[in-house]
Amino acid sequence: MEKIAHYISLVNQELENFTKNKEPKNLYQPIDYAFKIGGKRIRPALLLLANDMFGGKTVQAMNAALAIEVFHNFTLLHDDIMDDAPLRRGKPTVFKKWNSNIAILSGDVMFVNAIQLLAKSDEKYLSEILTLFNKTAVEVCEGQQFDMDFETQENVSIDDYLKMIELKTAVLLAASMKIGAILADAKKDDAIHIYEFGRNLGIAFQLMDDILDLYGDPEKFGKQVGGDVIANKKTYLLLKAKELATGNLKNELEFCLNSTSLNKNMKVERVKTIFNSLNIKQIAVDEMNLFYNTAISHLDSIDVYEDKKKVFEDFAKKLMQREN
Repeated sequence: MEKIAHYISLVNQELENFTKNKEPKNLYQPIDYAFKIGGKRIRPALLLLANDMFGGKTVQAMNAALAIEVFHNFTLLHDDIMDDAPLRRGKPTVFKKWNSNIAILSGDVMFVNAIQLLAKSDEKYLSEILTLFNKTAVEVCEGQQFDMDFETQENVSIDDYLKMIELKTAVLLAASMKIGAILADAKKDDAIHIYEFGRNLGIAFQLMDDILDLYGDPEKFGKQVGGDVIANKKTYLLLKAKELATGNLKNELEFCLNSTSLNKNMKVERVKTIFNSLNIKQIAVDEMNLFYNTAISHLDSIDVYEDKKKVFEDFAKKLMQREN
């Protein structure tokens, strides 16, 4: 994990002066603010790590890593407007601190900046990485639209949900690692395997998120346990419960979802009781483990020394053992 921390530090150093001396201030200050309120920087770090695994040089992959992080933060600026979110990482969101018009425009220029950064990569790889980046950018937008559609869509299947989280969350993680591999001249099969490792791990990560929302330790979770239940959010757990519930359990679940008389804590407890009756937590854990194990099998298939792969395996394990 030290290596990941090292790459995160390098990325943060590069972002420190990303908007320095740029005008107009109202366009670039929000971008600087978005970077400075924090972020895990996991995607660019994994790009650099994948590049290293296949024998690449960090200096030649750094612009691509920055491109991924700038793009990711662009999506957050726009997502916050769509979600009317007042806070991100405990700080006012860009559109709340400035306004929606500024947040939209700052996000737009970040998207262009991301492509500019990617275009600085070695010409030999440019066509392949730009094609992958553009495909991924479109998929992320599709995932966001599916997520918004699901808010008002009565019938959402498990397959629909898994596709949505693949597009919204997993493909960017996967593309980050594949771009790192491409820039290091990785064999085509290995580049596919590292992509599939990231894609499956990204889906497992989101399923873990769904589980923690209801079953996480309140002391460690960092936000209200049961927030998804309170919001009637169509998570894997709720969709599986709706699929399995019959008779009285089905009626009780529908009552909890539609009732205006239940207070928040009561709603969470009653829905949790229904989920427990249907063994939903274990079903979700099994589904998560299916994607996790598929990710690890792709990692195992990569043709490099085992010690090069260990940091990815350790990262995946840590991700699955998190409590918040």
